Amino acid sequence: MEYAVLFLPLIGAILGFFLKYFGDIFSQIFTTLLVCITALLSFIIFYNGVFNETYGNYLIYEWITSGNFIVNWSINIDPLSSIMLVVVSFISALVHIYSIGYMDHDPNKARFMSYLSLFTFSMLALVVSDNFLQLFFGWEGVGLCSYLLIGFWYKKETANKAAIKAFIVNRVGDFGFAIGIFLIFVFFGTVNYSEVFQLVPEFSQKEIIFLGFNINLITLICVFLFIGAMGKSAQFLLHTWLPDAMEGPTPVSALIHAATMVTAGVFLVVRCSPLFEYSNFALAFVTVIGMITAIFAASVAIVQNDIKKIIAYSTCSQLGYMFFAAGVGAYHVAMFHLFTHAFFKALLFLGSGSVIHSLNDEQDIRNMGGIWRQMPFTWFAMIIGTLALTGFPFLSGYYSKDAIIEFAYLNGSNLGYFASSIGIITAFLTAIYSWRLIFMTFHGKFKNKNLSKTEIKDSSLTILFPLIILALCSVSSGFLFKDFLIGNNYENFWRDSLLIIKSFDHSQIPNWLLYTTPVLVTLSIPLSYYIYIKNNIYLEKIKTNYKPIYNFLLNKWYFDELYDYVFVNPIKKIGLFFWKSGDIKTIDKFGPDGVSKIIKIISKKTVKFQSGYIYDYAFVMLIALSLLLTFFIFYK
Repeated sequence: MEYAVLFLPLIGAILGFFLKYFGDIFSQIFTTLLVCITALLSFIIFYNGVFNETYGNYLIYEWITSGNFIVNWSINIDPLSSIMLVVVSFISALVHIYSIGYMDHDPNKARFMSYLSLFTFSMLALVVSDNFLQLFFGWEGVGLCSYLLIGFWYKKETANKAAIKAFIVNRVGDFGFAIGIFLIFVFFGTVNYSEVFQLVPEFSQKEIIFLGFNINLITLICVFLFIGAMGKSAQFLLHTWLPDAMEGPTPVSALIHAATMVTAGVFLVVRCSPLFEYSNFALAFVTVIGMITAIFAASVAIVQNDIKKIIAYSTCSQLGYMFFAAGVGAYHVAMFHLFTHAFFKALLFLGSGSVIHSLNDEQDIRNMGGIWRQMPFTWFAMIIGTLALTGFPFLSGYYSKDAIIEFAYLNGSNLGYFASSIGIITAFLTAIYSWRLIFMTFHGKFKNKNLSKTEIKDSSLTILFPLIILALCSVSSGFLFKDFLIGNNYENFWRDSLLIIKSFDHSQIPNWLLYTTPVLVTLSIPLSYYIYIKNNIYLEKIKTNYKPIYNFLLNKWYFDELYDYVFVNPIKKIGLFFWKSGDIKTIDKFGPDGVSKIIKIISKKTVKFQSGYIYDYAFVMLIALSLLLTFFIFYK
């Protein structure tokens, strides 16, 4: 069963591509069926692990053996990997079903479904790894698949640019991740999780010279590992690829940004909690980056107009929450939010896809409005997703996001207090931009000039069915799993799969902290309605009076422009210089072009001897004979 969970999506990816020769529907059904079976088996593995304690390590084969250094291909099933199996395979199965309807008019359906299944396999290989090398294989696998999926519509220039951007930015993070793995191998002599984590206490005080400074080894390893997580999970400074990734089809957005690729960074930090707990600097670094990302992405989302980009920045912000939860030592809370976030964020992405599908690929919320009666099921599903995202009382986000704010406060440090404050502010901003999206998309006046309102109707059942399932999960997942994952007896579930040293006393949470976020979230609903629907003239005045701030947020803090100025344009100039001066004027001129030019000149001269006259041929033979005799005389 454990082997099937890993390899069924791979089989679907390979065979599904070739089934297109029998008709696209065969490929769609085959890949979807195998991923659905994978999801079912993941639930069984999760259930057996919780109630029957059937955790274990299942060897596939020995990958690398050199003396005492052994790296296996294995399927490591523990509480952490089992819950990730459920999240990844379940969301992937729903995305596959959704894609059957959403990609109905695309001519390359089989290729798309094959990419989705390969993506699922790569992520599953990542989460079930028992060593850093297999983890890196899955890590790079999801990076490759994201490149293929973001650039799926490769005839669009914007899609190609977005795919390349995602690939390059992730390579920056992956370079840091690779250095972290190299350091682990050099000093620990192994890359297996269990062996590395056992040896950590022995190296906790070891310092090495890096760039001329004495730095603690564990701190250096953790920082480099986290740089890898920053790239994959689109954290501040390495976040610029995420909104551009919306150029891919909407199912891709849901798969990448909800439960799979972007959560890999959070999974890495939680998996490596036995390392991070020995470095206060690394934990503080994670907390600070998480806080900045949360507030930065929320501030940008509040003025964006592309429906998918708003949700993408929301994902970026929520990942910031997860990271600063891990940074204050609440790894189990970070995983709980990852778990609930997967459902409501996938719901919002797929819901936005339903809207885009029904509005003939329109993505600008300024060209929508007043369509909730035409799309009642999609509207209701996105209302549920928005309530869950904003942390409305008793929905999933209420339990997980508020828990992060509370645990940050309970950390007791100044950084923890600051993180909880940032969490509250970000929660309010999240509520504002989320309801802005709902009101401008579904309410108010219909503003699309290219469509008639009567033409708009709700999506097909294959698109709506995943929305219904995700809406149910968004309502119930927080309530059902709260005590299980972060309650007083959370150690019974997580066991040794993550390390939590800090103890958190819930009785120390002040009442004002318990009620602040729910009150702000609730008040944001009428406030957003008033600003964006009832009195949007007031909004225009704000844009006019505070235009520099508005443009600053609209242009995403000008990070793309800054990176273009600092990195992209100088590199282009350097490349242009070496191309013209190096390739064209040096290598080509004196290399192939020069040789071919000389040969051409010689051939033009020698062709004159091919005149057809006997004396010309005799003259050539005489010269050749003279050269031959000269050669024999001097080189006897």
